Amino acid sequence: MCIRDSSTGIQAQSHEVIIAKDGMDDLELQHLLLEFGQRSNRILFVEGGALGRLIEKHPKLFFEVASTAPAVVCCRCLPTQKALVAERLRALGVRVAAVGDGGNDVGMIQSSDVGIGIVGKEGTQAALASDFSILCFRDLRKLILWHGRNAYKRSSTLAQFVIHRGLIISIIQLFFTLTFYYVAISIYNGFLLVGYTTLYTSLPVFCLIFDEDIDLKNLLKFPILYSQGQKGRELSSKTFLLWIWKSIYQGGLIFYLGLFLFDRSFLVIVTITFTALIFSELLNVYSELHLSLIHISEPTRQAEISYAVFCLKKK
Repeated sequence: MCIRDSSTGIQAQSHEVIIAKDGMDDLELQHLLLEFGQRSNRILFVEGGALGRLIEKHPKLFFEVASTAPAVVCCRCLPTQKALVAERLRALGVRVAAVGDGGNDVGMIQSSDVGIGIVGKEGTQAALASDFSILCFRDLRKLILWHGRNAYKRSSTLAQFVIHRGLIISIIQLFFTLTFYYVAISIYNGFLLVGYTTLYTSLPVFCLIFDEDIDLKNLLKFPILYSQGQKGRELSSKTFLLWIWKSIYQGGLIFYLGLFLFDRSFLVIVTITFTALIFSELLNVYSELHLSLIHISEPTRQAEISYAVFCLKKK
């Protein structure tokens, strides 16, 4: 059993290995953990008997050290010990992925956040109890680094974009209501609202699901790129507030440009703002795609929105 928080490997050249043996008494184990926690370039190996005494006598100290160490390897563990370690680490707020290939790993797999079962000579019990099943241990690298990273980045972008897509049309409605003396009518009729989320913007959104910012070969060559997901840079309060700001800014830009650059006819405002809204969402999707030959920056995107409105005026 291995506990680690690194994508570069279990042991680097600068890491020192510390071993907690079964023959050590409780005082020696406690001193070992205290000394281990003072330095960050050490890896801890714990034998099964020593692990049991650490969990019983010094649980708080052991799990604090285990959750912050580069790697902790526990050998000859009981099935109950594996499950208990996974549960305690989750209680500390650590995301746990458990990998097992036998029936004695079922408890650990079910106690973790993500369970990965390997179909091997010991049967399929671990695979049936897991969230993900693989045939070989070497497939674990591709599963985590490639599929896991892509799933996190794509779902994060898609979720925030869907929120933005629904919020921007509400912002336009808000500005319309405030501008026309709190009139209790909708700027867009039901057919436009239904078509906005289905016909006009549903298919482009699926481009975000198949987007790739790096190919498989380079990602496996530089596994440190996986740490971007561990730091939560794709889905955080900062990115969420940024999308909220985009909705407010783009909604106000679309409505007031359409209002001041064209005649004050209600029909003209509806047509212009809705057309500009569709163009804006398509540009938003395009700017989020990493496979694009040209990546549109935020100022360029806003300029494109303004240009689309001016083109409509000429027509």
